[in-house]
Amino acid sequence: MVMTLHDIDKALGDLAYVRSQLAKSSEFRGHGPFTLVATALLALIGTALQWRYVPDAAADITRYLEIWIATGAVSLLLIAVEVIARTRQVHYGLADQMLFAALEQLLPSVVAGTLVTWVLVRYAPDTQWMLPGLWQILLSLGMFASTRSVPRTAFCLGVWYMLTGLICLALAHGANAFSPFAMGLPFGLGQLLAAILFRGTARPDAQS
Repeated sequence: MVMTLHDIDKALGDLAYVRSQLAKSSEFRGHGPFTLVATALLALIGTALQWRYVPDAAADITRYLEIWIATGAVSLLLIAVEVIARTRQVHYGLADQMLFAALEQLLPSVVAGTLVTWVLVRYAPDTQWMLPGLWQILLSLGMFASTRSVPRTAFCLGVWYMLTGLICLALAHGANAFSPFAMGLPFGLGQLLAAILFRGTARPDAQS
C-alpha cells in the first residue's frame, strides 16, 4: 500500500497530538532548586533596595515598580534558562512539548499581572496599594493551574501565595502600603518553599 502525502501529514499530525497529550499528562521535572533559592535571595535584595532607595513608595511608585519589576524579570530569566536546560536533560524527546505545556499553564497569570499593573498605574492610582497582594494572588492562580503537571506538593505553594496575597490586601494599606516586607517576605519564603517542594525533580533518571 502506497501512502499519499495526505496520509503522511495526517500521521505526523496524530503523532504530534499524542506527544502533546503525553507531555500534558506527565510530571514536569525541569525545576532547579538552586535557581529557586537564588530567586529567594533576589527577593531579599529587592526588599533591601526598596528599604534603602524608596522609603516612601506611595510617593515614588515609578521607582518602586522599577525595583520589583526588575527583580521579577531577572528571577523569571534565571528560572527560564535553568528550566530549558534541565528539561532537555530530563525529558529528552518530549522536552519541547513539556516546555510548551508548562508555559501554557503559567503564561495567563503572567499576562494578567502585567495588564493589571498597567491598568492600576495608568487609570486607578488610588488603588495601587493593592499591587503586591494582587501579584501574589495571580501567581497563586498560575501555580494552581500548574498542579496537573508539576509535583502535587506544589499545591502548597499556590496556597502560600494565595494566603500571603490576601493578607497583603487586608493589612498592607494606609501607613503599611508598599511595605518592603509585603513583597520580600512572601516571595523570599515562597521561593524557598518552592525549592524544597521541587527538590530532586530534575534527576536525569526521572525522565518522562
